[in-house]
Amino acid sequence: MRNKNGVTLVELLIVVLILGALAAIAIPRLTQSADTAKKNTCATNIDIINSQIELYAADNNNTYPATLEVITNSTTYFPDGPPQCPITDANYPSALVNNRVDRSAHNH
Repeated sequence: MRNKNGVTLVELLIVVLILGALAAIAIPRLTQSADTAKKNTCATNIDIINSQIELYAADNNNTYPATLEVITNSTTYFPDGPPQCPITDANYPSALVNNRVDRSAHNH
């Protein structure tokens, strides 16, 4: 009898097939997770903008800003610059609806 000291071609093929099946399952889920994270980040950015609008109104005798740029271009409210949508990589719409950024106007 001979001692078997290696891996046969069939065993190697089975391992490659198993790894391929796992990759086929995992890659779409990772892509979906990244898209979901971007959508959640966008929604959070809008919530932060609306919170800063309220802070602006509290600081200015309940006077709301005329446009979003008043808030986003102010280093008092956004010291790192205006937030950008992670999906479109653009600024949020400057039109305010009832003194808020409307989430439905910026929907993904």
